[in-house]
Amino acid sequence: MTLHISEAEVRQILTMPIALEAVEDISRKQATGRAVLHARRRFELPEGGGFFHYMAAMDTESGYIAMKQYTYVKGTLRFLVPLYEIATGALLALIEADFLGQQRTGAASGVATKFLARHDARTAAIIGTGAQAKTQLEAVAAVREVISARVYGRDRERRRAFGEEMSKRLGIPVQPVESASEAVRGADIINTATTSAKPVFDGRDIADGAHINAIGANHAHKRELDDAAISRAEIVFVDSLEQSQQEAGDLIIPFRTEPQKWRSVKELHQLVAAQVTGRTSEKQITLFKSNGIAAWDLGVAERIYALARERRLGRDLAFFSSVK
Repeated sequence: MTLHISEAEVRQILTMPIALEAVEDISRKQATGRAVLHARRRFELPEGGGFFHYMAAMDTESGYIAMKQYTYVKGTLRFLVPLYEIATGALLALIEADFLGQQRTGAASGVATKFLARHDARTAAIIGTGAQAKTQLEAVAAVREVISARVYGRDRERRRAFGEEMSKRLGIPVQPVESASEAVRGADIINTATTSAKPVFDGRDIADGAHINAIGANHAHKRELDDAAISRAEIVFVDSLEQSQQEAGDLIIPFRTEPQKWRSVKELHQLVAAQVTGRTSEKQITLFKSNGIAAWDLGVAERIYALARERRLGRDLAFFSSVK
């Protein structure tokens, strides 16, 4: 039987600590070849536009394969993660995956922050006020002793509501500010989580020693960071070089005239497994450019499935009942 796990049930099960542990664990497996992934591909849909996206990963140690597939049509996103068992080929679960995606993306930035931000990082800036921005801030606050944060988004009421909600959730002051520059200046950790196709702040405003997580732009023609931000980042990590060279406009656009710069870009799993070094001085600006990879969805989906079984959540569906 296949277990259908609804969005509401995922929200009951999945916490940021679980997501952080899952992403770090699957990253170590990826570094040693125990987890492998296929980069995201997409169809642009005819007759009105929209996209269908898909990507996959395999965890040979735990014995699972997952595919992340989702549509974006008329402003609506629909996410699904099917989870398979390697040994039998059985479809174990169909997991509705909007919240899963928010948490795993935040967790990845949290893991990057854990390994790249200064240990004394205490202030955060977040550009963006949507659901992804919330998990970004939650994750960095889970791995560093953040004592305050500033948020900027174009809509004044949304940034006010964001500040109020996240102040209560995290127990720290999250102050809405009037400009991206005001948010970024002096911040130890900077997160961008927007839908913008153009840079969202001036890279000259980044403080020495800051760490940046940029997660919003995942098309080759879109970017959240300007040339100044990229040129000032001495250390650059991505989730997947293959995927980044296809869709990370933050790097593709400034690297067009200097393609050799790709050679200095490393992958997050290499850092987690201590295969490469990260920050080597307190003044370096570090960058994690995240597009999102299926390995994270797989790692988190494994835990959701186990906990749903343990807590007797979900409902059984009779897929492939005639297969012997």
